[in-house]
Amino acid sequence: MNGKRYDVIVVGGGSGGSAFCKRAAGYGARVAIIDRGVKYVDGVRVGAGAGGTCVNVGCVPKKLMFNAAAVKEAISPETGVAEGYGWTIPMDSVSFNWAGLKKKRDAYVQRLSDGYVNGWKKAGVDVYGGAARFADRGNGETPSIKTIEIENDGSLEVLEADRVVIACGGKPSLPPIPGTELCITSDGFFDLEVQPKKVAVVGAGYIAVEMAGILHALGSETHLFFRGATVLRHGFDPFVVTQLMEAMRSHGPALHANSTPASVSAAPDGTKTLTLADGSEFGGFDVVLMATGRDPLGSSLNLPASISLDNKGYVVVDEYENTTEKNVCALGDATTSGYELTPVAIAAGRRLADRLFGGEPRARIEYKDVATVVFSHPPIGTVGLTEPEARQKFGDANVAVKQSAFGSMLFAFNDPDHKVKTGLKLVTVLPTETVVGLHCIGPFSDEMLQGFAIAVRMGATRRDFEASVAIHPTIAEEFVTFGGWGQKKTTDGTLKPWLAPYLDPKPWSSKTLFALGSLAGAAATTALFLLKSLKST
Repeated sequence: MNGKRYDVIVVGGGSGGSAFCKRAAGYGARVAIIDRGVKYVDGVRVGAGAGGTCVNVGCVPKKLMFNAAAVKEAISPETGVAEGYGWTIPMDSVSFNWAGLKKKRDAYVQRLSDGYVNGWKKAGVDVYGGAARFADRGNGETPSIKTIEIENDGSLEVLEADRVVIACGGKPSLPPIPGTELCITSDGFFDLEVQPKKVAVVGAGYIAVEMAGILHALGSETHLFFRGATVLRHGFDPFVVTQLMEAMRSHGPALHANSTPASVSAAPDGTKTLTLADGSEFGGFDVVLMATGRDPLGSSLNLPASISLDNKGYVVVDEYENTTEKNVCALGDATTSGYELTPVAIAAGRRLADRLFGGEPRARIEYKDVATVVFSHPPIGTVGLTEPEARQKFGDANVAVKQSAFGSMLFAFNDPDHKVKTGLKLVTVLPTETVVGLHCIGPFSDEMLQGFAIAVRMGATRRDFEASVAIHPTIAEEFVTFGGWGQKKTTDGTLKPWLAPYLDPKPWSSKTLFALGSLAGAAATTALFLLKSLKST
């Protein structure tokens, strides 16, 4: 089997694969990238397109819809913000053009997707379209680790390479219940031509929370069903989850806790009915959106048996993105790295290219203190350990927490029951009070997290935070004024000045120590000379 030969073939045109291929090509590598494109099978979207999930059916279009929802929230009587600031907006004259927004959003996304392809070509990368798979050897028993077949509309093309990088990403999953063919996923949300009047969103993760929040804010009657007592049960600090639940109860979708879906059925009028495991039924839904998780796509690649998968189908990788097969690497959502986030895949792709083709064998991403944001209503920002994680890792006696919840100035003129709370929390480890977790919820949390994430990664302490002069009036200032700014309680309860680190005595530098040593040596030599002189006299 002889095909066009490359130094490396990248399977997947998403964020991670794109970042890798452009950087590798910049180092002079001969690179091919394979993107499967977009097809619709029985009306269901298959494949994201160039740029992957983030550009086409994830981060980018979702943020545009979040922005649209934020505009509606600002003027809506439900939140009362505009009215509080003196605006009189007759809501009966306000209309929302879902189809018009979709048209502009899709055009924006298409420009970005086209830009990815153009960027690959400009970097000298050969671009192929179609479904990629590892090719079988001649005897049909053992897949080759260096030969990739591309199937596209019935035609087959073969490529060969010294290395392969798997960056195929993932896809939305559906629960194993009857009637899911009547449902849509987060991918299908972006295909909706008409705004649904009544929607059921099923799921407890960030995608479910974001989709439900957007639909509710834009005016759809939205019901959120989740199996536990709260949403965001995994990976998020209980403090921000509690604040989010309160906010959603106040001005969010209808919440249905402890609800396990059992089936979905179609009614004669074309609407859908969601039946729960306890037998209760909820009907009249124009759309049932399943946001119950995502599955990796590695199993669709005819992977060699020598490439290990975990029990969920994720490609097993080490800290350098190596799989269990030599010369095959993997990165992004399809791997066991644990972070299904666009910036993580981009960073991993670039560092892998640095290592394989940039002459830097140490290059890798550190999967630690990765900041993330949930575009909920209000948004959440988080980096580092949650309080339970910190207590489990360091012990209860070694963890100190500072947290605060208050009404943001944005809602200064709202009635008390319409003030959306802002919550901020620091998780620190004693005795230095090193900040190992930082969590916030409230307006602009998504925008202010990045700078604090840098501080957490650099090992900042609460003393470092307190040494910063606050920007007032802002939400973020609470993070640097938790302790009264410049004072700290002693063990007997009295307040003492808490000086900034820059006032600490400076340690002796090597130059200073060398100079002092030289002076000491000279002094000793002089003293010895004088002593000998005295003895001789």
